[in-house]
Amino acid sequence: MEGFQSRKQKLLICFLVVCLLQTRYGSVVALNYTSSYNYNKKVSSLRLERIQSHLHKINKPPVLTIHSPDGDMIDCIHKREQVALDHPLLKNHKIQREAPEFPKVKSSSSMNNNKIRRDNDAWQMWHINGTRCPKGTIPIRRSSLHDVLRAKSLFHFGKKQRHQSRQRSDAPQVLPGNGHEIWILSGSFDGSDLNSIEAGWQVSPELYGDSRPRLFTYWTTDSYQATGCYNLLCSGFVQTNSKIAIGAAISPVSSYNHNQYDITILVWKDPKLGNWWMSFGDNTLVGYWPAELFTHLADHATMVEWGGEVVNSRANGQHTYTEMGSGHFADEGFGKASYFRNLEIVDVDNSLSSIQGMSTLAENTNCYNIKSSYDEEWGTHFYYGGPGNNPLCP
Repeated sequence: MEGFQSRKQKLLICFLVVCLLQTRYGSVVALNYTSSYNYNKKVSSLRLERIQSHLHKINKPPVLTIHSPDGDMIDCIHKREQVALDHPLLKNHKIQREAPEFPKVKSSSSMNNNKIRRDNDAWQMWHINGTRCPKGTIPIRRSSLHDVLRAKSLFHFGKKQRHQSRQRSDAPQVLPGNGHEIWILSGSFDGSDLNSIEAGWQVSPELYGDSRPRLFTYWTTDSYQATGCYNLLCSGFVQTNSKIAIGAAISPVSSYNHNQYDITILVWKDPKLGNWWMSFGDNTLVGYWPAELFTHLADHATMVEWGGEVVNSRANGQHTYTEMGSGHFADEGFGKASYFRNLEIVDVDNSLSSIQGMSTLAENTNCYNIKSSYDEEWGTHFYYGGPGNNPLCP
């Protein structure tokens, strides 16, 4: 894992991040998911029955289905019918209609940069044909039988797995591919009660069946043991936005030494109702994690982390060839290396402020590294990434 860590007892309740989208996603994956891997293995009728039953629970009847050019099926589901509300802790939950109070801005650093391109009207693949979900519905990427069959088991579908050999005792094993994200954490790092909220972009052939960078979310309340999941693959996260599909592919993406694109994500705890909201871009609300889901995070967060991570199983005794970010080291800088910029936290007075007390971590700088800095335009920021296996990282 690469990234920043910021710890602030009792005070820290949120983060802000912008990250560069990866460019060369054709070669970032550690595993080659061929048709023989996915579909030629024998599946019992009992397992198929269980999978179909699970898919029936999470794929709600759509008002409209949109066919994305990348092969995704985007179902427009009534907000009140979304899978989030099936959670037992949300049995009596009413979707928050009152807009949360956005954090006040203190910093003078600018979120805008004329070197970076944006296309707010069509930044996900399914937007390209111009079709949108009707008012009162939300877009949800439909899960398929093949999606589930790529997982280790039905239980593991859409979930991270604990991986005890990592440096952080709480750190899960991400799905094969790579992730670039922010973590909001609270609870015990050496027990089973860690609460985590995560958001960013990832490449995961196991989860999605391809190597496209995709917007994702995650949550857990028990150190990744049983609760929580990616995106909307289980009950929990309540989506309110009709234009953003969590788990859908991001387009366009940056290219090396050419056009650069980044995304802005803000997650904060609504001071009035206590729900953890997520916004995208220019304060576009996506949805929220209800306070009822959490134990420690129902009150506050104690740590925030920004960075990237990949799975390194050291198959055949070698480091993985999976690239992090663009596949280039941090020293190459803008237009070549991936970055996070304008890192801020939301404090007890619901104000965005500069980060204090950070530390950086790169487990093997010959494989992936990180370079942090500060300036008036980008505030606290860092470049990071690398190629993985190379002569200095065997």
